[in-house]
Amino acid sequence: MNAQTHIPLRRTKIVATLGPASDREGVLEAMLKAGVDVVRLNFSHGTPDDHRQRLLRVREIAAKLGRSVAALGDLQGPKIRIARFKEGMVTLKEGQPFVLDMAMDSDVGDVHQVGCDYKTLAQDVGAGDRLLLDDGRVVLDVTRVEGQQVHTHVVVGGKLSNHKGINKQGGGLSAPALTDKDKQDLKTAVEIGVDYLAISFPRHAEDMLEARRLLGEEGKEIGLVAKVERAEAVADEATLDGIIEASEAVMVARGDLGVEIGDAKLVGVQKRMIKRARSLNRAVITATQMMESMISAPLPTRAEVFDVANAVLDSSDAVMLSAETAAGDYPVETVEAMARVCLGAEREKVAQESGHRIHEGFTRPDETIALSAMYAANHMTGVAAIACMTASGYTPLIASRIRSGLPIVGLAHNPIAQRRMALYRGVVSLPFDTSEMSATELNRRALELLVQHKLAEPGEHVILTRGDHMNAHGGTNTMKVMTIDQPTD
Repeated sequence: MNAQTHIPLRRTKIVATLGPASDREGVLEAMLKAGVDVVRLNFSHGTPDDHRQRLLRVREIAAKLGRSVAALGDLQGPKIRIARFKEGMVTLKEGQPFVLDMAMDSDVGDVHQVGCDYKTLAQDVGAGDRLLLDDGRVVLDVTRVEGQQVHTHVVVGGKLSNHKGINKQGGGLSAPALTDKDKQDLKTAVEIGVDYLAISFPRHAEDMLEARRLLGEEGKEIGLVAKVERAEAVADEATLDGIIEASEAVMVARGDLGVEIGDAKLVGVQKRMIKRARSLNRAVITATQMMESMISAPLPTRAEVFDVANAVLDSSDAVMLSAETAAGDYPVETVEAMARVCLGAEREKVAQESGHRIHEGFTRPDETIALSAMYAANHMTGVAAIACMTASGYTPLIASRIRSGLPIVGLAHNPIAQRRMALYRGVVSLPFDTSEMSATELNRRALELLVQHKLAEPGEHVILTRGDHMNAHGGTNTMKVMTIDQPTD
């Protein structure tokens, strides 16, 4: 039986944010059944105990379902926001003057002026700079700076309410990526046992390296995700590469990034970031407003369908849901819709073909074996799957950089490695304890597991990668082409 007749496995992973909507009775389990691979704990909202309890429930439900589901903690980052208005909201008119006053009381703003939570704004801007408030819905041009007051005139007016965000067009705000709150939340993330930790607003690699230092020995197994949302981060190739290489994964955070660089540049930057992350062997998540209309509607718009599909065709490892599943009316339906769109896009031939590094040399044995296995699988008739025995999940990650229509099966004893692989495109993670197995039975047991999970059938080929010494990081040095129901040693 040819592998193409198998029930298709969705290759692109789904990240879903938890919140009040997912806390409703039965909703979280239904979301995981619908296809959530990674849950996001948003530290901008909720208490440490909220996040702890949600993650405990995720782990309980995942164990019951027999699945590995990863947890992504997401730090808030610096609050670059205006303060509050006396009446809660004002309407600014085009051409009027408006003042952002760092020294002003935080809750007495009016149509002429408002305070600012970001106290160093006056040092970061000058005459001629453009400020974008509320995701660019209100646009102010700076006319002058006097002491702690930033004087502007309104270019695009509209309603402006409390605590709306401030971006500077082209970037340049000096707020550090890690605030005191982030450092406390980082400790919480380590304590509750997240698998990934997202760092908001990194400007350069050093922001990611600082987070790694703060994680320390206790957090060494946590993968860092760089949320690329500042103009400085994508200003040149060296800066972007540095951020990617200092992380285990990157997130194309299109909200603030789109405001700072402009919508016209955003599409090209998204595609470049995805391609570059994959070239550097990092996972990549595409995020922000992917199915925003489903916060209050049971079906996505056609534009949202195309947005998700294009992220899939660009080879994103994962696509992310935010308010749709955290606070929306249709969290389960949104996950189901996203899964359908991913599967539909993955049926296209372009989603299964790859020229990844075909003209480049390799320096590591495990990298060489992983990529060789994928090329062999994509060109050999009758291959059902690629199975990788792995201690850390690194070999399946490398293999997943190559597009394919075949499942990559990560066989790992370490539950942290199993969950880490839940983010990787096309990778199915299965528990595989080799400690009691002899060297001669390893291969046979691996093939039996694939048959048990309906990932391969008698007569089909499986390409198997492993090392001479199991559970040794970076030890993969062997590739074998094996056939189900034939001698395996």
